[in-house]
Amino acid sequence: MPSIATLGPVGSDSYQASCQYSPNAEMFVFNRIADVLTAFREGRVQYALIPVYNTREGEVKEYFRLMAKMEQGYWIDNVVLPIHLSLGALPHPEKGEHTITTIVGRSSVFRQCDEFIEENYPDATLMAVHDIEKAMAEICHENKQEYAVIESEALVKKHGLKLLAREVVSHNRTRFSIIGKEPAAVSGYDATAIITRPLRDRVGMLADILGEFTRRGINILDLQSENDVQTQKLRIYVEVEGHIETPLLRNALDTIEAVVIQEEDALKVLGSFPRVDMRVKKIKSFGFIGSGDMSKWFADRLENEGYKTYITGRETQLTSESMIKKVDVVLVCVPISVTAQIIRTYGPLLKDGQSLIILAGESENTIATALESTSQGVEVMFVHNLWGPQALTMKDKNAAVVRTHRSGSFCSEFEAFLYKHGAEINHDSAQKHDLLMGVSQKLPTTVSVALAMTLKDHQIDCDDINSHSTLTSLYGILAMARIHNQNPRTYAEIMATAGDGRKIVRSFAENIFKLIDLAEQGKIAELSDIMDSNKATMPQAFLQSQMKQAKAVDEVMSRPSMKIA
Repeated sequence: MPSIATLGPVGSDSYQASCQYSPNAEMFVFNRIADVLTAFREGRVQYALIPVYNTREGEVKEYFRLMAKMEQGYWIDNVVLPIHLSLGALPHPEKGEHTITTIVGRSSVFRQCDEFIEENYPDATLMAVHDIEKAMAEICHENKQEYAVIESEALVKKHGLKLLAREVVSHNRTRFSIIGKEPAAVSGYDATAIITRPLRDRVGMLADILGEFTRRGINILDLQSENDVQTQKLRIYVEVEGHIETPLLRNALDTIEAVVIQEEDALKVLGSFPRVDMRVKKIKSFGFIGSGDMSKWFADRLENEGYKTYITGRETQLTSESMIKKVDVVLVCVPISVTAQIIRTYGPLLKDGQSLIILAGESENTIATALESTSQGVEVMFVHNLWGPQALTMKDKNAAVVRTHRSGSFCSEFEAFLYKHGAEINHDSAQKHDLLMGVSQKLPTTVSVALAMTLKDHQIDCDDINSHSTLTSLYGILAMARIHNQNPRTYAEIMATAGDGRKIVRSFAENIFKLIDLAEQGKIAELSDIMDSNKATMPQAFLQSQMKQAKAVDEVMSRPSMKIA
């Protein structure tokens, strides 16, 4: 039979959490966290369970200080428990309202209930105790009519107190840590808690440590910093996504210790454990129609967030029809040219309460098709991720989001997923999105393909291009090379998209012919006037920021190592 040490008394929140973790375990209760950990360290119990975070009072800092001193034991699991607190007092001998002058409770309970106490008993004296059952017994034995207790309803009733108020705090949940002798195995949805030894003072230390996680796309779940009581040197506690056994996280910690902090044994890994989310997630599962690399890219990251994912395509055993019946959210991630047809085929299979999210490059037509093909109770949203499956993370990448009148909580949760991973989200209308995509994708792709055609028509040797280009004129050559070095079907679909983006390409073509005529006629003054007019339509701040960015690119490209062989 397993044994667990935790905070008492019997029936306390910690006791209930222990019972939830291991219902058949033998329980040992103590009044202080230090005593709980001592019992575990001395081998009197197999596990220790203590509170580490509450949605009302925040982190329990005492825990982290004590765990940092432990040389044995690992944080291996968590229990999240709703905390139900009630106010109780002795039954009044006569009918009438209670006059409460003193409220008894644990200090952590007072922190959770400060709003209730301030609003209802602002003049009451607060008496914090370690042994709440002993205090309740004294109230009953000494008939302290003007005393009240805030505790769980079960303990209030156990001591014969009358309930004056039930559930005095809303949205109150506590996270409890399970400490064991051996580290937890990889679950696939893990987090790791790390604390530093006292660190030497150095400017930017915290930022540099966090940067090692950020640049690897490792999300930080919790962060605390404080000065060590004895040395007054900085200590940092951080909880991040991932298991300590994963190469990405291990590499980050090794770099932090060896390169950033530059001290051996500077980090103490408290443990890796199945990740908990104090937020409520409404979505349980996602299903992809389309089995390409982009679907797999999103599926990997969604699974890392704890969602179940299914991928369907022409070569998968699971059919799209069967998948739709299993999931909350269906994502369509197929070539642009067939997106509308796929939506017309599978949209009618979605039921009210599900969501359809379109991952595509053209919005107006696909959104209209989705709204027509699905019932009114199906959420619909369009997301255009402006990165490919070769990207390591979403951080600082652009994502265009078009919400519809049927975008609800599932759509918002997916958008929150993008935001959490660092995507730069831009909200558009369908028409605005397609118009802007004409500027940023359709037109540059068309120009790059036309440039390559021109080189071919005139039999220009690509080896000669570098020697006859300025750094600025080389930008177009680089874009041309990049497009032709990747999947041509993708860029062909970009050029063939419908919607308002077509206006951009047509307008550009008309302006090209106009400029050609003026240039061939030698009308330099008119060409100069056009450029001055163009400049007047662009804010100075935009021009300066883009010039600064261009100079930064020029600086990199001018390095000898960047020369094209």
